[in-house]
Amino acid sequence: MKRIRLGVLMDDISNIKPNKDSSFAMMLEAQARGWEIHTFDSPDMYYSDGKVFASTRITEVQDSEISWFSSKPSSVVNLSTLDVVFMRKDPPFDMDYIYSTYLLEQLESEGVLVINKPSSLRDANEKLFALNFPECIPKTLVSSKIRELNNFIDSLRTVVVKPLDGMGGTDIFKLSKGDNDIDDILKRITNNESRYIMAQEFLPEIKDGDKRILLINGNPVDHALARLPAEGSFKGNLAAGAKGVGQPLSDRDRYLCTQIAPTLIDKGLIFVGLDVIGDFITEINVTSPTCIRELDKQYGINISSSLLDEVERRLALS
Repeated sequence: MKRIRLGVLMDDISNIKPNKDSSFAMMLEAQARGWEIHTFDSPDMYYSDGKVFASTRITEVQDSEISWFSSKPSSVVNLSTLDVVFMRKDPPFDMDYIYSTYLLEQLESEGVLVINKPSSLRDANEKLFALNFPECIPKTLVSSKIRELNNFIDSLRTVVVKPLDGMGGTDIFKLSKGDNDIDDILKRITNNESRYIMAQEFLPEIKDGDKRILLINGNPVDHALARLPAEGSFKGNLAAGAKGVGQPLSDRDRYLCTQIAPTLIDKGLIFVGLDVIGDFITEINVTSPTCIRELDKQYGINISSSLLDEVERRLALS
């Protein structure tokens, strides 16, 4: 069997937290299968004479928090010689991210499997993509206008507001009718009404955790990571101090997955992180979903193995 050549487009591997990094988990499994791993970042890619190249580093990994990788000196590689590329750049989802998806799309046209599909990464904003499933989300308003946002707060009493391009709990606020600083906060995060934000009904079930459900080709992993807010916080983000506790999927969780799965499959979104609070989807994460390491550790499973099985199945069919 031909050795699979994997490219991982990611932030600098020397800066990751290996005990929490899902890209690292994928590379550990790829190495265990004998795959050749090339790591590179967006600025390493370039287009010339009809081809996409990158300065890549052949990388080896080991499950350690002290010395978790080694790599050979970088060399220029025609990326069309790779079999598969994982797009694992962390947000922010900025113009450089978008430009890199255009280059990855060129690779697709040459037969390279790119996960997730570059055009769908552009289409599926992690906040707005959930609007395609209105029966599955809490009451939601997307607007840049402070009057509309205030009316929404007045009608629901308590809401959560957040930017459309944030991550890790940054600039997320819980606002209740009568709060003194509502207008100041809304002016700041809408950049004086020039930028859309999302406001959603506050779900008190957040006390039981913001569940991250991982899906591979539309099929959910049997356990979710419930991210329990830190004392005095409402944010279910690990980066904001939340604690990750595994739990089996509920019937409602599985129902929500069945509602979105056909669209994910149709769009080539093979690895997705669904965020669920109570009975509702709050976000659909497609850029660089995490929580593999935490779930693997708590349940003695190997989520990356299921993902790479799907990759190998697709490569065999191509």
